[in-house]
Amino acid sequence: MSNSLLLYVEDAAESGRYYERILGQKPVEASPTFVIFVLKSGLGLGLWRRDGVEPAPSVPGGGSEIGFKVDSAAEVDQWHAEWRANGATILMPPTELDFGRSFVATDPDGHRLRVYTVTDGG
Repeated sequence: MSNSLLLYVEDAAESGRYYERILGQKPVEASPTFVIFVLKSGLGLGLWRRDGVEPAPSVPGGGSEIGFKVDSAAEVDQWHAEWRANGATILMPPTELDFGRSFVATDPDGHRLRVYTVTDGG
């Protein structure tokens, strides 16, 4: 793993369990203050307990998105069904947008997660 995306969370253990359910994989490292997953792309997804971050973060989750690109509209629908069954809060169900099919969920801290596919010309 060479690059990581870090999300600041209230409860690293709770967030770790959430991501374990929706990603269908175990973290590669977990402590009371930090949990990290290695995504299929090789990117690390770290969950860092907010009260231990230096310098302290100044904004809550939800101001940006993490995108998970899949190969087809059918996969978007499949991920949506799996995430919903695993307790994800869905902000937007699978929808056709100008670039392709997508849905949006949030994690326990309000971080937005978009699963999408790009159609030809999108």
